Amino acid sequence: MAEIAEAAENVLMLRVAGQSLSLPTTIVREVTRMPRVTRVPHGPSALLGLANIRGKVVPVLSLAAMTGRPGGSEQRVIIVEDGDLFALAVDRADQLARAEDAADTTALDAAALIAASITPRAARRAPGVGGADRQETGATAADTVALVVFTLAEQAFALPLGAIDEVLRVPAEVARMPHADPVVVGSITVRGELLPVLSLGALLAMPVGDAAARSRIVVARIGGSRVGLLVDAVRGIERVPETAIDPVPQVLTRGSAEARIQAICRVDDGRKLVSVLAAEHLLRPDITARLTQGSAAVNPGEAAVDTTGAQFLLFRIGDGVFAVPIDAVDEVVALPGRLARLPKAPSFVKGVMSLRGAAVPVIDQAERFGEIARPGLRRRVIIVRVGEVRAGFAVDAASEIVRIASDALQPAPDLDTEGTRLFKHVARLSEREEIVLIVSPRELLDGAEQDLLRGMAGAS
Repeated sequence: MAEIAEAAENVLMLRVAGQSLSLPTTIVREVTRMPRVTRVPHGPSALLGLANIRGKVVPVLSLAAMTGRPGGSEQRVIIVEDGDLFALAVDRADQLARAEDAADTTALDAAALIAASITPRAARRAPGVGGADRQETGATAADTVALVVFTLAEQAFALPLGAIDEVLRVPAEVARMPHADPVVVGSITVRGELLPVLSLGALLAMPVGDAAARSRIVVARIGGSRVGLLVDAVRGIERVPETAIDPVPQVLTRGSAEARIQAICRVDDGRKLVSVLAAEHLLRPDITARLTQGSAAVNPGEAAVDTTGAQFLLFRIGDGVFAVPIDAVDEVVALPGRLARLPKAPSFVKGVMSLRGAAVPVIDQAERFGEIARPGLRRRVIIVRVGEVRAGFAVDAASEIVRIASDALQPAPDLDTEGTRLFKHVARLSEREEIVLIVSPRELLDGAEQDLLRGMAGAS
């Protein structure tokens, strides 16, 4: 354990695993409660995760692990500055004292402990999120269409991915509109913007049921305005060939609701039909006029403010939340019940699935990230492409699309571990007060390929 050669004039008394320790107050910035922590897969053993502290992403380190003591009872964090900000998790931070009054405690050299626990990388490639990584993903086939598929009253509908800004969970607080038009549910606040929420069931003249039972809000851009559409669930992203999309038979286009459906899509080798909606025809003229009036005072030059940043697909593994740039995602499909096994493949390679005639390897990200998949879930597979390489990553859930503003993105802390190279950036989602790790698609696939080769070699 590193100790301070010359004690500072004042020290902060703290306790870790029942032992009294002290830190010089010259490096201490504040003491606060243990924040919500986002775990970093394969991070250093002393790293508990990342926390959002005063708008900054700060690594949280276990002082018990750093000093070889048993941990697990941390209640406070001490924010220290040693060039960068770090949070040291401790059991208790008791009081300030003069150095001579703390002679019977162990004085810690925080800088030396941090340096011994994590090794900063001197240099690393740091492409802009959605910039270089997007260019590396390669163009998808020109004869396919990306759709976001969702369900309503057990029926499947879809909107083109380009018409959707994001997909959100229904928040706990929705300002309901009593005695309003049946299509109007209310409004929510998204990143400081008031977003009207409408019932897609009412717009399509379907049985509305209990609006509180709906679980997702699909945010679409209609007539220059952002509108939230309340749906039951989002099935995922599907990229389908144009040949699988047929125009609506003319005999079915007489009613107002049917006119809002622009095509019928055949998915799962034609076994299921999805109604593709025409976003520009979803709203009645009177609703469109009210939305236009509400935004008439906005300067046209300011209209694009809420569209800055990039779109990401959120996925969940255990308690962890991650994101991948939407442009790197080919589609999101259900994990098949059975996969063709690969001989001598490592355990994290679940097998090979057939996707429209192509064989796609499926890798279990829960196992690769050291997480525990939640039991009982119908897991999803994110099909990711970088250049000519394509693979499926099995995750617990992947049904939210978010637009993250540029100022909400921060470089990931410089931690020199194999796992953390996957995450070039992190994002602060203010509505959830949580940090999301942004996965680098190229690193994800490169790492998967390297893991596969190592696992195959070990099994041979």
